[in-house]
Amino acid sequence: MGVPLTVVDPALPTAAAPPSPAATAFDATAGAVAELERQVTAYVELGVPALLGLDGPGFRALVAPVSQVVAALDPTPAATQADDAVAFVLVVPGIDANDLAPAMRRGAKLGVSVIDRDEAPTYLPLPDLEVPTGPYLLWGIDTGSEFCNVRPEDALRTVVGRGRVPLTIDEGVALAVVRPDMLRPNRCFSLMGSRTGTNQRVPAVWISERRAKLGWCWDRNPHTWLGAASATGRRTA
Repeated sequence: MGVPLTVVDPALPTAAAPPSPAATAFDATAGAVAELERQVTAYVELGVPALLGLDGPGFRALVAPVSQVVAALDPTPAATQADDAVAFVLVVPGIDANDLAPAMRRGAKLGVSVIDRDEAPTYLPLPDLEVPTGPYLLWGIDTGSEFCNVRPEDALRTVVGRGRVPLTIDEGVALAVVRPDMLRPNRCFSLMGSRTGTNQRVPAVWISERRAKLGWCWDRNPHTWLGAASATGRRTA
């Protein structure tokens, strides 16, 4: 028997929003400032500001301080050479992952979640992770295809040993929202930076029935199609 999808209100802003237009598609030749603007625009068009009780201008004002970080990089291209690499992702805390899940669009298909409404808030950052409480940039991301068929607990040790940080559930959903092209068949990713503290479940984002799905896998179960995402760090203004 399959795990039932978590029900979301069809009027939820991220569910009711029209598909993001081609104007917000990722451009590998764009500079860092242009890429940040693209991500902000994608959030706005997908209805994310309303999840925070904001309109578009209010949301842009909220995230404006992080532009100082990328301004120093421009005109550095937003893309990097490695196939699994993403230069940065804008993360906005304070949103229920299940409410944001529909914005993980693959074409016209909405993203879904199989994490229970009551369980989702229990996925907290690991104790040694310093995660900002306001908008920030997740920096130097690697979606971790090298860890496909590796147990998450083993991948975590390797990632930490390299001085990198594992992605949290919020960061993984944000990545799938603003860079849906990085969620690829047989190259999906676990989010080892969040745990419930009561079981061995590790959240993950993968593709099922041609749509993005937020769910969980066991810490000691490897999957050939599931890697482990990590980043260089987190930056605020």
